[in-house]
Amino acid sequence: MRDMTLGQYYPADSFTHKLDPRVKLLLVIAFIVMVFLVKNLIAYSAIILCVVIGTLVSRIPLIKVLKSIKGIIFLVLFTAVLNLIFHKGETVLWSWWRITISVEGIFFSLKMALRLILLVAGTTLLTYTTTPTGLTDGMESLMYPLKLIKVPTHDIAVIMSIALRFIPILSEEVDKIMMAQKARGASFDTGGIVKRAKALLPVLIPLFVSAFRRADELALALDARCYNATPNRTRYQVMKLSYRDVIAVLGTAVFLVSVIALNMNFWGAYVPPENLWWLFS
Repeated sequence: MRDMTLGQYYPADSFTHKLDPRVKLLLVIAFIVMVFLVKNLIAYSAIILCVVIGTLVSRIPLIKVLKSIKGIIFLVLFTAVLNLIFHKGETVLWSWWRITISVEGIFFSLKMALRLILLVAGTTLLTYTTTPTGLTDGMESLMYPLKLIKVPTHDIAVIMSIALRFIPILSEEVDKIMMAQKARGASFDTGGIVKRAKALLPVLIPLFVSAFRRADELALALDARCYNATPNRTRYQVMKLSYRDVIAVLGTAVFLVSVIALNMNFWGAYVPPENLWWLFS
């Protein structure tokens, strides 16, 4: 759990940190759309390049981004194995009962694994480069049209920001509880899956108690500071668009057009189908 990086903010003086939170939220949405539009491995390489450039521009250590991927490695492997076994393909390599492994299944499972990794890496860059306050203000501003139908946008933005911020806090709490349980003789690394699942039960109850206690303390703190969701609230920092935001939007638009072009295979039309077919499938 200590590898959970979602919700953490990494302070730095970078181009990405200085972007408007609203722009960063829109860019992340566009990035997610790009990831789901990808159909071939060449287009995936463009998305990977986008993540690498975003990490370098943000001045975030690569090890921190890799830690965010490490936290979902089990989910990635589990999804890849399922797709590998049950995806039907024409070029069958091995088959037994209902389990079939084909060349198409191998590349399909690779694509799904890359999709999960890129989604986590891209969204982690957002939380690394944006403060919880910035996320709250950005989400509230983007949801402004919903105010016309009496939707409490400020409440929703605050709830989402608090939930995002509590992810690393609860992760640290899990580590503390597990260390305390190990000091009392508990074992979480031995035995089968059922035994390990039962060993986690003494962790869940203290975790729920701690989560409710922190929520109660947060509510009391907000109430003591006379916090409310009145529409007349002012902000210490006023969000303004700058030339950085224009550059970021144009750069993302270029990447989006490139992914669409790669998916439509404009320059791959002259490649014979029997050569390098897996790159354009």
